[in-house]
Amino acid sequence: MALGAPQSSRADDLPVLFDARERLPRPDLSGLLRLRFLTTTDFPPFNFADQTGRLSGFHVELARALCAELGIEAKCEIQALPYAELEGALDGGQGDAVMAGIAVTDDLRSRFAFSRPYMQLPARFARHKQAAFAGEDANALFGRRVGVVSGTAHEAMLRAFFPNIEPVGFADRDRMLEDLKGKKIEAVFADSLQLSFWTAGEASGGCCALLGGAYLSERFLGEGLTIMVRRDDPALASAFDSALAALSRNGRLQEIYLRYFPYGLF
Repeated sequence: MALGAPQSSRADDLPVLFDARERLPRPDLSGLLRLRFLTTTDFPPFNFADQTGRLSGFHVELARALCAELGIEAKCEIQALPYAELEGALDGGQGDAVMAGIAVTDDLRSRFAFSRPYMQLPARFARHKQAAFAGEDANALFGRRVGVVSGTAHEAMLRAFFPNIEPVGFADRDRMLEDLKGKKIEAVFADSLQLSFWTAGEASGGCCALLGGAYLSERFLGEGLTIMVRRDDPALASAFDSALAALSRNGRLQEIYLRYFPYGLF
């Protein structure tokens, strides 16, 4: 594949977060009257309103797949709210589960229950295609200046993982990517999701490409995307764990991933 061409995802790009040999217990949900998922419309490709106004995205399709796996499709509803209202709506009983990319914190874990992670969001390098490097991985950047947004987890991760790389701090991601596009810097380190869509999209003008593989770190990037439920409903979290493991085993989780992340998230 030519350097800089959009890197198509494959099913095996998605790290396996569930052991195929593990059979997680599935609580009985037959007494459940309804299951209301809460999400937002402003986090594409995870959740967004399509051209017809219909709620779409990775989280929306995954919620429907979970309901099908649990055999409760007729009881499932998906509602979008502003992000700032999700926590209060769940706590107040206006919904039963939140799927919206909420980062798990110690404070939230003390007040809510969570499923196991179903996806992790890694960090990656991107490079200008006209820059000369002696290799196609992070080793080629040793001794070089690499852009990163100041004060972020990615900056801390870059400094910890790659002490031989010189970080160049930027106030925001847009300025950093403009300088990469203009070849004022030769490479950047940032969120893989944003970089994969930017390098493959019109905004980059074909200037740049992902470099090397993806980097994961629970310390810097958190434990991954989970489903948040009320603390007094641990059975629902366990049911989600069981269903997620089943969707991972049968390939449905990977199928949904490929539909929404076509450009090499990992």
